[in-house]
Amino acid sequence: MSKNEQAYLDLCKQILDKGTKKDDRTGTGTYSIFGAQMRFNLQEGFPLLTTKKVNFKLIATELIWFIRGDTNIQYLLKNNNNIWNEWAFKRWVESDEYTGPDMTDFGNRSLADEAFNQLYQAEMKSFKERIIADDEFAKKYGELGPVYGKQWRDWRTSTNETIDQLKNVIEQIKTNPDSRRHIVTAWNPEDVPKNMALPPCHALYQFYVADGKLSCQLYQRSADVFLGVPFNIASYALLTHLIAHECGLEVGEFVHTLGDAHIYSNHVEQIKEQLSRESLPLPSLEINPELKSVFDVELSDITLNNYQSHPAIKAPIAV
Repeated sequence: MSKNEQAYLDLCKQILDKGTKKDDRTGTGTYSIFGAQMRFNLQEGFPLLTTKKVNFKLIATELIWFIRGDTNIQYLLKNNNNIWNEWAFKRWVESDEYTGPDMTDFGNRSLADEAFNQLYQAEMKSFKERIIADDEFAKKYGELGPVYGKQWRDWRTSTNETIDQLKNVIEQIKTNPDSRRHIVTAWNPEDVPKNMALPPCHALYQFYVADGKLSCQLYQRSADVFLGVPFNIASYALLTHLIAHECGLEVGEFVHTLGDAHIYSNHVEQIKEQLSRESLPLPSLEINPELKSVFDVELSDITLNNYQSHPAIKAPIAV
């Protein structure tokens, strides 16, 4: 059993055993703990969960989207990545221009009502097709606001200048590796109450160089442990690999620190099913040796080797 994956499974058990039942923004309800930490030794394998299948291509294309500073789902949809659709779709169906069937609480209703689910799937399909084909529609309804990519690459200052945090941090790692200021933050208090589809959950990350290895610590204010956290673990592990590759370093640890770590009430049975499974050996990651800059990365530059897992487990997303 992988020690890396066990850190995640132990967190799931802790929340089920000791979590406080709480209401939340989505109205779904959660079991929650406050303040948790997992550590993943990236030398021991790439931390993609094996107790359920996790789609690595979705993780990689989303990270590339962040790195490019993009905030529109059109790029994601063109790469068959649907993980941000619900937030953009919610904006569309709540707009004055939308004239289709009532889509209120579409996430939960689509699971409970097959007739409604067929309507929802048809509306979502039409929405996605239009985002891909119609640049003007995509500009208006595919845009998620100043979310992660915007803050990482184009932080707007009070004097209307911009800061490319990610580019600056990579340069600092190369030129001043012992600095304690290798930090990128997505939590912009000015932008949070504005038109963000979702205020950043993974809010701040810091890099650390020691013994020729690059480590990363993420602070995540809000953590959907069943659906979101497996993606977050793999995404920041991949980011660490990519930056280490550019900077000529080995990888060290990924440290994942969580604020409100929660399991949604409609994910409990899925978590229990996952906990009943034995973990498998972790895969390894290979990066194209010809890749010189993280800002030039394409999906074809990243190879996941020897990934084996138990089947995927479906669960509704809380929007």
